[in-house]
Amino acid sequence: MIKRKISIKDIAKLTNTSITTVSFVLNGKGRISKEISEKILAVALSQGYEPNRMAVGLRTGVSKVIGLIVETIGGPFFGAMAKIIEEVAEKAGYGVIYCSTNNNVQKGRDAIKMLKQQLVDGYIITPVKGLEEDIQSLVENGKPVVLIDGYFPGYDIPHVLVDNYNSTYKAINFLIGLGYQNIGFVTADSDLAQLHDRLQGYKDALKFNDIKEKKKLVYKSPFDSENTKAIEAIKNFIKKNEEMDAIFFSTNYLGITGLQSINQLKIDIPADLAMISFDDNEIFTLYPPGITTVKQPTFEIAKSAIDVLLAQMRNDKYDISKIKLCIPAQLVERGSTTQKKQSLITA
Repeated sequence: MIKRKISIKDIAKLTNTSITTVSFVLNGKGRISKEISEKILAVALSQGYEPNRMAVGLRTGVSKVIGLIVETIGGPFFGAMAKIIEEVAEKAGYGVIYCSTNNNVQKGRDAIKMLKQQLVDGYIITPVKGLEEDIQSLVENGKPVVLIDGYFPGYDIPHVLVDNYNSTYKAINFLIGLGYQNIGFVTADSDLAQLHDRLQGYKDALKFNDIKEKKKLVYKSPFDSENTKAIEAIKNFIKKNEEMDAIFFSTNYLGITGLQSINQLKIDIPADLAMISFDDNEIFTLYPPGITTVKQPTFEIAKSAIDVLLAQMRNDKYDISKIKLCIPAQLVERGSTTQKKQSLITA
């Protein structure tokens, strides 16, 4: 049998006091004697009383709840960030409601609508192209918002993410330093600003090293492509570019798909093809010879995002609109990127 939640009315009966008196004590209002206050609080604690957050929000305008909207809460990157955000939020007295968009605009709008109905105090959101006006509307209505792992160019909405451009630039420069000249780039066919920054970092690294950019060495995979189709598409991309000596995957899920493609083609890493993936994953440590990755500073991103949001919620005079943090990533070198062996040409 499901135990019914105890109400303020129940506590009033158990303590032989009025509902108003109980409400005043639980909300820290009014001048109630120490003896009665301690009696009410003791009963509330022993009976496991929990306030209705929505009711509290309607009455006070503060729900003590934060809305977290990410691409996919089940993924290792966002899952790890959600854990950090939840831990910091709980210490500050806030609960967290999670939502996933799967990079779908309508799902994003539905999540925002639901969280508005829950009267959440603030939002941490992974931006999806097309949600600009929806999120801007939250800001204009006085709701604190922090974007995480992305941003909207041209909008004064605070964001916290990895330094996508420079992290990719350095990774490509690293490959070139090892002797690789024909470097492929696999990314998602998406308008996300962070993916554009990664692609630009690739292009600028080639340009800096006087390597001509070849459009055929860039492949954009459909975002919602079914796994077997994505594997076949990347296999075809690799087969069409036999001169390609290294490949960079702009996301970890593309990197994992890429490994499946490379494995099916029986290509040796790094003898036949060197590889780097953006964003680390456990599989990259297990797959021989170990895959070099651009490791995102998950803790720093999540901690900074929740800290900025809490600062705004504690003091609405604190202007966070100009806060735009880009945190450096770490290049984790493994066996997939070794010095390229130059071919010996004999007369």
